Parts: sequence; structure tokens; C-alpha cells
Amino acid sequence: VTTMNILHGSANTIGGQNAVIKLKWGRSGEEMLFPGAPPGIKFALGENVTRKNSGGNNTPGVAAPPRRYPSTRMGQEEVLRDAFIRARDYKATWDDYRARSAKDKSLIAPRRDLELEPLAEVLAGTRLVHVHSYRADEMLMVLNLADEFGFKVKTLQHGLEGYKIADEIAKHGAGLSSFADEWSYKIEAYDAIPYNVAILMRHGVL
Repeated sequence: VTTMNILHGSANTIGGQNAVIKLKWGRSGEEMLFPGAPPGIKFALGENVTRKNSGGNNTPGVAAPPRRYPSTRMGQEEVLRDAFIRARDYKATWDDYRARSAKDKSLIAPRRDLELEPLAEVLAGTRLVHVHSYRADEMLMVLNLADEFGFKVKTLQHGLEGYKIADEIAKHGAGLSSFADEWSYKIEAYDAIPYNVAILMRHGVL
């Protein structure tokens, strides 16, 4: 392994920005950043976000952690939709400012929002989206949402039920990375099959 795409974990619907690094012995993280690598962002769907498998839920004498939003797959879609509505408005505000400030240098720039800035880059097509997902319904949801807001999902990660929606993934243009021989370790991984990748490839999915 010489190059790594370092992503956040899968505990949050919108996790954070990635770093692509070229591994170099004795160098700092900044020195290992891969020049020109397209920036990305990590999204996550399913049970990791809803905390279905968190410790303490079924352990005698151990209190379950407090529930947090979103606790359903519908809630995850709402988190994404709300964020992209706000990001679309934020991007429009900045686009308007940039257009008008070319003629009027006295304009004051809008307030920067570090939460919405990466999502505005997604909408502009300059930041790649990587999505932790297992089930066909949640993958289809995020592909439909991406089509609605006009951006592409670059990779569906894990994607164990990708074979169920191979045509839809191919039509959107997303790639999919999957486990070759590991599944059934949690409920959302039960419908995995060993032919997932072969079926996806035959439908034109990278």
C-alpha cells in the first residue's frame, strides 16, 4: 500500500472531509498529502448512524446510551436534505457575491460557514462524495437525492446489496467498493451474496 484515502468513521450521516496521502517514512501528515488529489467527504447511512449495535443496549446492568438524531433511515435522509438545501442557498449567496463584486469592490463578503462550505463544493462538483452504505434502499435514497441536487456520488462503500440495484448505480455513475467474502455480522449485512461484485461489473458499475 503506497496511497491511502483517509476518511472519518461511519457514526455520522455527514462525517467530515478526507485526506489522500502518499505514504512516506518519517514525514508529517501535511508532507504526505497527495498533491492534486480531489478532495472528498464521508457520508454514512444505516445502522452505524442509528446506533442499532451500540454497546449497553442488551447488557444487564449497563445503561443504554441516550438516543440521538437521526435514529431512523428516514431521519438520515432528512439530515442530508436539510444540509443540501442550506448548502444550495449558501452557494447561491456566494455565487451572487462573486458575480457582483467583480464590478463593485465595496461589497462585503457573506459570512463563511465551515459546515456548509464542503457541501457547496460537492454541489459545484469539486469535492467527491463517499458513502458508507449496505442496503439497497438506502443506496437508492442517496443516489436519488444526489440526482435531485445535481451532484454525483463517487463511491458507495461496502454496498453489500448493490446487486439489487445494479442498473440504478450504473445509470447514476457511482462506483462501489465491497467485501468479497464477509457478511451477516449485523442485520443490514444479511442479504449479501458472493456474486455482488460480478453482477455489478456485468451491469457496468466500476
